[in-house]
Amino acid sequence: MKLINIGFGNMVSANRLIAIVSPESAPIKRIIHDAEDKGRLINATYGRRTRAVLVTDSDHVILSSIQPETVANRLKDEDMEDDNE
Repeated sequence: MKLINIGFGNMVSANRLIAIVSPESAPIKRIIHDAEDKGRLINATYGRRTRAVLVTDSDHVILSSIQPETVANRLKDEDMEDDNE
């Protein structure tokens, strides 16, 4: 199982991720609100501004305070390390 650091030592399973998106658009804000209503929102920002929204295959929504590009690069780096092994 590959784990990706999403900030502050929090990890997410790379195999479960469907999307890594920015939180600014109205549809993403609705996804966040719906997940909160259903109890499927995980806030991993530690009180900081939300910069990335991670959607999983189990309909959980995870908020992170690091940029979506950074999360994607960490995912890509994990894949490259696995290929080298």
